[in-house]
Amino acid sequence: MKNSKRHKARRYAVQALYQWDFEKIQQEDILINQFLEKNDNLSVDWSYFEDLVTGTIRHLADINSLMIMYLDRDVNVLSLVELAVLRLATYELLHRKDVPYKVIIDEALWLVKEFGAEEGYKYVNAVLDVLSYKVRKEGCKMPRGRGPHGPKKLRKRNRNKR
Repeated sequence: MKNSKRHKARRYAVQALYQWDFEKIQQEDILINQFLEKNDNLSVDWSYFEDLVTGTIRHLADINSLMIMYLDRDVNVLSLVELAVLRLATYELLHRKDVPYKVIIDEALWLVKEFGAEEGYKYVNAVLDVLSYKVRKEGCKMPRGRGPHGPKKLRKRNRNKR
C-alpha cells in the first residue's frame, strides 16, 4: 500500500466521489467539509484532495463525455467505485499536467484494487491506457487494447490488423 500524501488525497477523493454519486450531494463544498472535519490527518495533501474533488465535479460533463468514448459498456453498468476512479483519473489526465500519466494510471489501479471488484482493475487499466494516449499523446505509448477487458473500439481495430 502506498502512503504518500497525494496517494492518501486520491484515496479520500475516491471515497468522496463515491459518496457524492451515491448520496446525490448537490454541493461539493459540503462534501469536502465533511471529509475535512472527520479526518484531521496531517499526512494527507488536503489541498490536492480538494482540487481533485471540486475539479472532478465541476468538469464532470466534459469528463463523462470523454470517458464514455472509450468504454465498451454503459456508464450505468460500471460499479460506483470504478466510475469514481475513472472520473478522478480522467480529471487528472486533463487538468493536472504536472502529474505524469503513468503515475495517474498506477494510482488509479491501486485504488480500484483496494476498493473495487477483484478484476475491476483490468478494465480500468484498459480504459485509462487508451484515454491517456488520446489526452496526452506526447510521451505515451500506443495502447495495445488486447484481451477481454480492452475497450471494444480498440479491440476491433487491433483485430483487423492481425
